[in-house]
Amino acid sequence: MNKPNNQLVLSALGKDRPGIVDELSQAVFQLDCNISDSRMTVLGGEFAILLLVEGPWNQLARLESQLPELEKRLGLTIIARQTSPAKTSDDALPYLVEVVSMDNPGIVHRLANFFSRRNINIVDLVTSTYAAPHTGTAMFAVQMNISVPAGTPIGELREEFLQFCDEINLDAVLEPHKKQLI
Repeated sequence: MNKPNNQLVLSALGKDRPGIVDELSQAVFQLDCNISDSRMTVLGGEFAILLLVEGPWNQLARLESQLPELEKRLGLTIIARQTSPAKTSDDALPYLVEVVSMDNPGIVHRLANFFSRRNINIVDLVTSTYAAPHTGTAMFAVQMNISVPAGTPIGELREEFLQFCDEINLDAVLEPHKKQLI
């Protein structure tokens, strides 16, 4: 017998400290729910977490009712939203985009705008800054998974993208997405 696929997205933000993931995941586990997908990171001194929690609807409702107590106990701001399983499109092609450049304002916006104008969905996006070896120059890296509509001429898309990147001085790669990012 399959369990109903009820889903709840939790978003939490608070001062970073050891034990947050332990305590939040324990609250989910104690209600017989499951974390089926997540993203967690420390940004500055803040800890940010996104969880996709699955379980029986009544247990997810209990979890939602416990959020004010969890917020207080964990020192987090938590937002919850009911959702449903993502619709997968057999006619979309997964691609990986990697970009590196000197750090300049507006890179994420320019990349997002390039793909948005072509009706290409950004599924996942991670950015980071670092100092270049030897020179210490501030560098910016972007890695994203995109979903390219079937029928899009990939050769033309790749050519347009690489020309776009050359014009704004970005080193870039656009290639088929082979495996999940971790």
